[in-house]
Amino acid sequence: MIYSTFAKYYDELFDEQMYVDWAKFVKKNVNQDAKILDLAGGAGRLAVLLAKDKYDVTVADLSEEMLSLADQHINDEQVEVPLIQANMLEMDGFDNYDVITCFADSLCYLSDIKQVEQVFTQASNHLNDGGKFIFDVISPYQTDEVYPGYMYNFENENSSRFFMWASFEDEDKPHAVIHDLSFFNEKDDGTYERVSEMHHERTYEMDQYLDALGQAGFKNISVSAEFGKQEISDTTTRWFFICEK
Repeated sequence: MIYSTFAKYYDELFDEQMYVDWAKFVKKNVNQDAKILDLAGGAGRLAVLLAKDKYDVTVADLSEEMLSLADQHINDEQVEVPLIQANMLEMDGFDNYDVITCFADSLCYLSDIKQVEQVFTQASNHLNDGGKFIFDVISPYQTDEVYPGYMYNFENENSSRFFMWASFEDEDKPHAVIHDLSFFNEKDDGTYERVSEMHHERTYEMDQYLDALGQAGFKNISVSAEFGKQEISDTTTRWFFICEK
C-alpha cells in the first residue's frame, strides 16, 4: 500500500494546481451528465473538484488511509462522492461507467506491462459502449533524463516540518526510477521524527501503451501533452491519453 505510512503528509504537500488542471482536462472532454469513476483516486481531491461542478463521480483506491482523507475532503466541501476500497487490478463487482479516469502516475506504480494491460482490460470491461478511459503516465524522457539525480527539499513556514525528495535510476529495469521520500516532523522536545518511503515508478514506450490499449478493445486513441494543450514531443514529460471503447 504505497502511501500507508504518510498519506496525510503526501496529501498536504501535493501541488493543488495539478488537481485543478486535471479537473479542467476532464471537464473539457467529458459531458456533465456522465457517470465517472476516478480510479486510484487517492485523497479524492480531483473528485471533489468535479463534484462541486455537479459531476457524478466515484473514487476507488486501494489505500484505506487515502480514502479516509478523501472522506474528510468530501465532508469539508459538502459534496457527495461515493468511495470504494479496491485494487484497480481486480474490479469485479464494479458498476459500469461512462468515463474512467486514472491520473497522478498511478499506472506507473504497477510492477510491469502485464499489470498495465490488466488495468486497461478491467477499465474496458467496466465502461459503457462509447465510454472513455482518460489517464496520464510519465514518459520515458521523464524517467531517463529528468528524474535521475533530481532533488527537492521543502520547509514549511514555521519550520516544524521538512520534506526531502531524491530520485535515481532503477538500473534493473528500463524506464524505471526510484524516489526516496522523507518527512521530518518536529516533536515537542525539539527533536525530529523521520518518516520515509521508497517509491518505484516505471513507464513504457508509446507503442507498448498503444498495443495494450488496442488489445483491451480501445479505439480512437488520442495522446497529448500539457493536459491536452500541446502535441507530444521528444521532451514531453507526461502523456495524456483519451481512449474510446
